Amino acid sequence: MPSIESNQLLLAAAAACEDKKADDIRILALDPAESGLTDYFLICNGTNERQNVAITDEVELRLKRDFGVYPNSVEGRRQGEWILMDYVDFIVHVFSAEKRAFYGLERLRKSATTLSIADLNAELSERIAETRAKKAAKKRLPAKAKRTPSKVPSPGKAATKRSGLKDAAPANTTHKTTRKKAAKK
Repeated sequence: MPSIESNQLLLAAAAACEDKKADDIRILALDPAESGLTDYFLICNGTNERQNVAITDEVELRLKRDFGVYPNSVEGRRQGEWILMDYVDFIVHVFSAEKRAFYGLERLRKSATTLSIADLNAELSERIAETRAKKAAKKRLPAKAKRTPSKVPSPGKAATKRSGLKDAAPANTTHKTTRKKAAKK
């Protein structure tokens, strides 16, 4: 199951695609048994190569600015017909309309589930609520009692007066004579 952070990154990437007017934005949740490659594909297309580059620039800028995350690799930016950005947990594919129709990633990944941005938002909100509930439950559990060693008061000046011991020295101090002897050595 992808982490909450990876879902937030994916949503931010999809929002960046929307902001740059990408067409036909789709999120494919890949079947884990079929693909050890990644968890999601974010697929969209622009109207031309310059728009495709602008879309990927916005995705990269937003994820870097908001989350401090960079893509592991970017391919195809120079040609602009099919730009691939690998963020490990998801891969962003920005196509020209012709290349998207030709390669048909949606057809190739038949076992993948198509998610809308609203579905992913709902899933993310649900998982965040579950995480908060678990944290709150942990706080409500009684903490284990800390075992501290019992503190026995050391006999100070008041204790020696009460006990009648004249030769007893206060704890953590040494006699002046032993300090002088140690200083002479």
